[in-house]
Amino acid sequence: MLRPALAVLPLLLLAQPLAAAPADAGSGARAVNAIAGSAAFKQAEAKLASDFDLFIEQLITITEIPAPPFKEEARGKAYADMLRAAGLKDVTIDEVGNVLALRTGTDPKAKAVVLSAHLDTVFPEDTVIKVRREGDKLHAPGIGDDSRGLANMLAYVRALDAAKIRTKAPILFVATVGEEGPGDLRGVRHLFTKGAWKDRIGAFFSIDGSDPAGIVNGGVGSKRYRVTYKGPGGHSFGAFGIVNPMGAVAGSIDRLYRIQPPATPKTTYSASVIGGGTSVNSIPHDIFVEYDMRSESAAELAKLDKQFVALVDEAVAAENAARSTKSGSISADKKVIGERPAGTTPETSAIVAATRAAIAAKGFTAKLNGSSTDANIPMSLGIPAVTIGAGGSGGRAHALDEYVVVERQSSLQGMSVGLLALLGVAGVGK
Repeated sequence: MLRPALAVLPLLLLAQPLAAAPADAGSGARAVNAIAGSAAFKQAEAKLASDFDLFIEQLITITEIPAPPFKEEARGKAYADMLRAAGLKDVTIDEVGNVLALRTGTDPKAKAVVLSAHLDTVFPEDTVIKVRREGDKLHAPGIGDDSRGLANMLAYVRALDAAKIRTKAPILFVATVGEEGPGDLRGVRHLFTKGAWKDRIGAFFSIDGSDPAGIVNGGVGSKRYRVTYKGPGGHSFGAFGIVNPMGAVAGSIDRLYRIQPPATPKTTYSASVIGGGTSVNSIPHDIFVEYDMRSESAAELAKLDKQFVALVDEAVAAENAARSTKSGSISADKKVIGERPAGTTPETSAIVAATRAAIAAKGFTAKLNGSSTDANIPMSLGIPAVTIGAGGSGGRAHALDEYVVVERQSSLQGMSVGLLALLGVAGVGK
């Protein structure tokens, strides 16, 4: 139980989870600081410390179970078993492969607070994944993005149970599928739009990355296309003079890179992947290009999207006007292959206030920023959401030499931040 000092907190904070309370940074900080100083939270931290070797063992186990895009099933099943072994009884795997585990709260009217990390990695299934340890540094593809977040959640479950901490709001632990690139946030999208909990979530935390001082409260939206440019094709010498899809490709990319997007809100584009053609001595029948556009602003992203669609059509028309169409003309099939909504959780919101207070309580200075994570979906729906770091440090994400640093003291200090923020939002007490 928490120390009696909590009894002096304002009645409002004890009566409901902070996520449902007015956005009062002062009261939020006081609530978090009271929890941080309580005997129960110190017991939870002691459990994190005593289980640190188990945390590393589970981090290695999770990392070495491949989870390439759309093939997260093996890791999901293993993780569900780990959640059960940690003490959670209500563990399920939903229709798309998300693993959900419920820790009940004391307030039957409170909406759930979600703590999530993603199962998938960016690496294809033939990637060799074997964790290599050098002192306090662990190397392996996907170990920081996001195996460490998954291991954190298991550690938090054990810590809460060891300290006998009851939260007012239920905590729903979720290991999502499809966070990375082609997954297009399919797991968290299902959670909030079709899943059994879609109308029962009041706040959302995602653990992604290491930095314990970082708060992602801005969701960078994205729109991605595969544009296939088609034409009649022919012999490079004998059919010379007819339209060529390559001309339309070049025109599209040239027009795109003439756009000057705003620096604030940051808005970007990229022509990223190209393929197609028949042979070096053939005018191609078809070529595809994949494009990526991003912005911190939904309005700016929509504006860029409109410009992009128009410039592709302009490039196609220009190629058809520049060369002979006697054998056929150029066309462009614009297929959306990814779409992530932009969103923001205001700095004044209760979840940001609680997370900032947790970061300060553990000796860090909070840094707010924007990124593209699972939190984009709840942000876009107006549900308070942030992405936080797992603690410790790391680097080379999405590279074969990805690594995390698991130095004991800094790792435990960083892990405490996430647990404290979670409790600040879910509320503690009878």
